Amino acid sequence: MKLPAGVPYSPPPCPGPAAGADVFREVFAALGLGVCLVDAGGAVLLGNPAAERLLGRPPGGLAGRDLQDVAGTGRRPGDRPAGTACRLRDALREGRAARCDEDVFLRADGAPLEVMWTCTPLSPASPDGGAVVAFQDVTARRDERARHEALLASGERALQRAEDVNAALAWLAEVTMELVSAADTEERLGRLARLLVPRLADRAALDLVAEPGLVRRAACADRSGAAGPVSASGAPQQFRVPSSEPLGRVLLGSGTQQSAPGAAGPGGGPPAPPAPPVPSPPVRWQEQPGLGAAVALVVPLRLREHTYGAMTLARTGSGRAFTPAEVELAEEVGLRAALTLENARLYAEQADIAATLQRSMLTDLPPVEGLELAARYRPAGRSAEIGGDWYDAFPLPGGPLALAVGDVAGHDLQAATRMGALRNMLRALAVDRPEPPGSTLHRLDTVMSHLDAADSATAVYGHLHREAAGAWRFDWSSAGHPPPLLVRPDGRTALLAEGHGALLGILPDIPRLTAVVPLPPGATLLLYTDGLVESRLRPLDTGLERLRREAAVLAGLPLGELCTALMDSLGTADDDVTVIAVRVPAGG
Repeated sequence: MKLPAGVPYSPPPCPGPAAGADVFREVFAALGLGVCLVDAGGAVLLGNPAAERLLGRPPGGLAGRDLQDVAGTGRRPGDRPAGTACRLRDALREGRAARCDEDVFLRADGAPLEVMWTCTPLSPASPDGGAVVAFQDVTARRDERARHEALLASGERALQRAEDVNAALAWLAEVTMELVSAADTEERLGRLARLLVPRLADRAALDLVAEPGLVRRAACADRSGAAGPVSASGAPQQFRVPSSEPLGRVLLGSGTQQSAPGAAGPGGGPPAPPAPPVPSPPVRWQEQPGLGAAVALVVPLRLREHTYGAMTLARTGSGRAFTPAEVELAEEVGLRAALTLENARLYAEQADIAATLQRSMLTDLPPVEGLELAARYRPAGRSAEIGGDWYDAFPLPGGPLALAVGDVAGHDLQAATRMGALRNMLRALAVDRPEPPGSTLHRLDTVMSHLDAADSATAVYGHLHREAAGAWRFDWSSAGHPPPLLVRPDGRTALLAEGHGALLGILPDIPRLTAVVPLPPGATLLLYTDGLVESRLRPLDTGLERLRREAAVLAGLPLGELCTALMDSLGTADDDVTVIAVRVPAGG
């Protein structure tokens, strides 16, 4: 069916429930790529907003028009005339699937639009034939590919012009390995400085931008073996760089600068003015921006228009200028160093976001008369990930204080989301009905079995009840979690293994036990996650025994310091660690 030009097409109602039809229309309208439903003759029956936008047509401006006419398919501006053969028209006429990764459509204003498209015929059983044509703008992809190719070409040219290609390749590979294998940014730059000497220079320094006009010397090295980013006082060396210096020009956005007595830099123009006299007392060469060089090459550490700093290569002996091949090789090293700095920055930002999100989901401890409370959380060494550890403490109706700690399997956003849902469900169940902790966890089992709240989760949940004469009582139940640790006033420790049961949600039909233990004045109770006592290199029993010994030794510390000390002593970088502690004051 082909409609006259300009007549809008009203699609038939979608089969099925109205809600499904609404979802289909919303998805169709929200797609980011152009989609047109055409009949066997190539007339557009329906086009989504993205197709109208890409082809420069008003809303409804595609319906009823021939796709060949509105898209100018099969010809480029000034190329083949309309009506010549093209793959899309052939595919529509023959009723077969087709795809083209590089083609040109014409917008309504005549501007070319580089696209990739697919043509998918409708069901062969359809009496009218027709097809779905989907297309998207590939200009950005082409430009990105061109940028990548230009970057690769730059590196290839630098290597091809080197005096010894094989040696340059091996050395560049060594530089790359050192940049990616060091533990932190400072160590990476220190290794790089030592590799630059004597391969390219007698002295080398890497300076990072601390703030506008102020740089920090992160690493330096020379032929004598002297190296280090600090001043004689031992503090990190920072200094201001005049914009007239080659280093200053590079930091302000210029390209590579080469300075030599009586010689112009690589960009032409007069040489940089001579450096001012060294102030008194004398400053070591590592602390001088110019490094006391007869010839200096300053290479920007820049990526995507962001300047992280500069790499200075100095020749103090023969004063031989850097050859074009050496300049390109140095610039390739600078590009790789900048990429390392960019990755470190992005990783740090991601880690900060993840840690902030994780901590925002942790609970503020309530003030409780007659008790001391403290909690600590530390993410895994892969701090860009979000873990499933959690703790909680909140008052219950009638006076008891609820205390909980748990762990949802995983280190991703899903684990954190399920952790938050599990914690909130436990809170709601605990406040809803006064009952022993085992009964509350049993109800949580039932909820989890119906809602699929977590694949694997453990928890300890208990109530703290105030007793006479300043003592307290702890009623608790454990769901597959490491046992709480009790440190008694006389220094003896006990792992509270009573009340232990299966993981949460595994056996919803089996009731859970509730155990009870007194907390006399001076007693300390520790709840924690498995990251404190278990790792790939240490079995659980060994970790629990170490926890008992360390807690007995450190029991005299203030409660918050005790939690931190235990995490520093026993925790590993493989997993998150959470500790929540309760202490009954010795005086009641």
